Order: sequence, then C-alpha cells, then structure tokens
Amino acid sequence: MLIRGTQGGNGVLVWLRSGDSLAAGDFSLLERGDTIAARGAVVAVRFMLGDVAHGLWVDSGTVSVGRRAGRLRITAHGTGVEVGTTGRSSLVASFEAIALGSDSVSCEAMP
Repeated sequence: MLIRGTQGGNGVLVWLRSGDSLAAGDFSLLERGDTIAARGAVVAVRFMLGDVAHGLWVDSGTVSVGRRAGRLRITAHGTGVEVGTTGRSSLVASFEAIALGSDSVSCEAMP
C-alpha cells in the first residue's frame, strides 16, 4: 500500500509492504532497495526551507498502523540523513481516517 501526503512543497511518502492483506501493528523500516522482506515500510520525505528543497529516506524508527471502523491511521516516527548532508533530520507524520477500497484481485506474488 502506498500512502502520500503533500502540502505546498512538502511531502511524505509511505510504502507499506505486508503481503496480501494489511494488518494493524508496527512496521520496521526497510532499506529502499530491499526486495526480500515481506513486511516493512519505506518512508521518504521532501521539505522546503525557504526556496531550497530538501529530502531524506527515514532509516531508523517505525511506522504504526491502526484500524478502526474500516479506516486506517498511519503514523511514522523516525530519523534519516538528509540528502547531500551529514546531518540527521527527524520526522513525525500522521495520516488519519484513510478509507480502503476493496480489491478484486489478490496482490500476492506468484512464483
């Protein structure tokens, strides 16, 4: 499941990998190129400081998923090294009341 939120020049992208169905709970953070792990999350951030765009991949922390009344709440907490610098930046981002559509076809990987 891919979730994105944007406002102005700022944005957060959360890719949740959980197999065929999305279960509530904590997701550990994965490396961008990880193609092996069945469950985890990849989080990327873009933000503006004045007229300058900045970005980072969150490499430590967690993504929490909760379900209530057919809706999802996703919260990402973590830190990562900002692209082009050696400094670490932190992130706390929440997505509230995400409605899920029904799938007509399984997303399960076929051998």
